[in-house]
Amino acid sequence: MPGFVLVPLIVVGLVVAVLTAVAIYDVTQRRHAILRNFPIIGHFRFWLESIGPELRQYIVTSNTEELPFNRDQRTWIYASAKEQNNYHGFGTSEDLERSPNFIIIKHSAFPLATAEKGAPDFDPDWRIPAAIVLGAHRKRKHAFRPESVVNISGMSYGALSPRAIEALNMGANLAGCLHNTGEGGISPYHLNGGELIWQLGTAYFGARDDRGRFDMSRFRDSLAGAPVRAIEVKLSQGAKPGVGGLLPAAKITPEISEIRGIPLGIDCHSPNSHPEFSNVDTMLDFVERLADETGLPVGIKAAVGDHSFFGELALQMSTTGRGVDFITIDGGEGGTGAGPLVFTDHVALPFKMAMARVYREFAEQDMATKVAFIGSGKLGFPESALLAFALGCDMVNVGREAMMAVGCIQAQQCH
Repeated sequence: MPGFVLVPLIVVGLVVAVLTAVAIYDVTQRRHAILRNFPIIGHFRFWLESIGPELRQYIVTSNTEELPFNRDQRTWIYASAKEQNNYHGFGTSEDLERSPNFIIIKHSAFPLATAEKGAPDFDPDWRIPAAIVLGAHRKRKHAFRPESVVNISGMSYGALSPRAIEALNMGANLAGCLHNTGEGGISPYHLNGGELIWQLGTAYFGARDDRGRFDMSRFRDSLAGAPVRAIEVKLSQGAKPGVGGLLPAAKITPEISEIRGIPLGIDCHSPNSHPEFSNVDTMLDFVERLADETGLPVGIKAAVGDHSFFGELALQMSTTGRGVDFITIDGGEGGTGAGPLVFTDHVALPFKMAMARVYREFAEQDMATKVAFIGSGKLGFPESALLAFALGCDMVNVGREAMMAVGCIQAQQCH
């Protein structure tokens, strides 16, 4: 009888030991971000992926049906991030002739030769530096040429976990690209080697006084020792243009309280507009104030609704001697934040329309070459980035693609 009792206990013990060993392996290995984020159960995802083509072909969806990122796109991101084979076999899955606004790239009959491994000009990381110098036109003291035309969009600590911010910053260091902090302030997790663009939102987290107004002294303190190369004043974003924010008291930890400069135990509201300025004229005063204090390039980020704002901005820049050094145009399809569905779907122009209209406003004032344009909003694929450059962008920012590279599975439950 005792033997019959011991057998189940031994089996259970072996199962627990095996699962423990698998969990330890998953959280310590560095090859698969999904296994680090979801130990043990992540293996089931890979198994389901392996039989996915059969399930989709007969039961569920095709590789190109899902949004915001379909299966083909996600597979390409995951494989590219791991430096694995990202090829696609047996021809395109797209209906090229019947897909509206489908991007087709005209290739050259005589393409440039690709540098081979071992050649003096071979770069294993395929880095492409920006052609423009941020801050050069306005003679900022710390003007610089970004090392990469592809950079990481603003995503805050608090919205993302400490490990996610660390991973993104370490990746920025490896890739030589810039890491936008998002509006949540500069955290210790942003200090892992990657250079930063510090984003200031309407609540001025990390640079605010007790009333939520901008505080230059706190601004200087946050800058001290941080590898900040530029300042971005966020007017709005594509995911929720015109909407403020609420950080519930339950989510305000002592660390977040210290980083953002907000009290514990009280809901923190972010207004939907900046208390420091209310029009183009006062906004430019604020921008020049930041630039004079730091010597850094200063720009703005905005989703595009009434594009006459950009026409007035271009006019004032051409006539008053004040101006921004760069403009980040965030398409209405941007997704680096959660928002009300009506704002996500129906407020702000999609990137292609937005960028074309803004660029025209600056070209009409002969200012298009005197400011850097940065595009964002699902531009992390080669064909989308090429389209952005063709529309006048000097650089592109990627957000969700970078999140997928560190283990996001597009569950759309992060809000």
